[in-house]
Amino acid sequence: PKLNEALVEGDDPAFTEAVESVESRTKAFLNIGGTKSPDHFHRELGKIVWNHIGMARNKAGLESAIIEISALREEFWKDVRVLGSDENLNSSLEKAGRVADFFELAELMARDALDREESCGGHFREESQTPEGEALRDDENYAHSAVWEFKGENEIPHRHKEELSFENVPLSQRSYK
Repeated sequence: PKLNEALVEGDDPAFTEAVESVESRTKAFLNIGGTKSPDHFHRELGKIVWNHIGMARNKAGLESAIIEISALREEFWKDVRVLGSDENLNSSLEKAGRVADFFELAELMARDALDREESCGGHFREESQTPEGEALRDDENYAHSAVWEFKGENEIPHRHKEELSFENVPLSQRSYK
């Protein structure tokens, strides 16, 4: 069934808004008529993430990633080519939706990594290492959990943080030697 013929009763305004949003986004994807597949944009975004937001990262690379992701997202919304229609199962349309979401996720990962100016766990900030090249933690400034609040399209999300307390297991600097 089409979204407006949903199997679930949907008289709640939030349901109606969600259906309208999905239908609008679907029409937008199908009407762009660009020249590049969703797979093309997925690969290009993957390169940005791999090169700048991977295991080893630095401030300049993360700042570059945010700019590159924004530019690629803009190109995506102008030049993605989604084949088929919304009448049947459409893998090209599904991929376009996922890639559009991946842009948000990748940018958020870059912003969060840029905000965390320490090395911790599997996240190695090149500016934050011991003289021996080990990851250098900064528990005084980063012993917290962060959650990012979406503020709208093309808006910088807002970071909320909750301080963590460690009563049973003390925080300590790791050494892999």
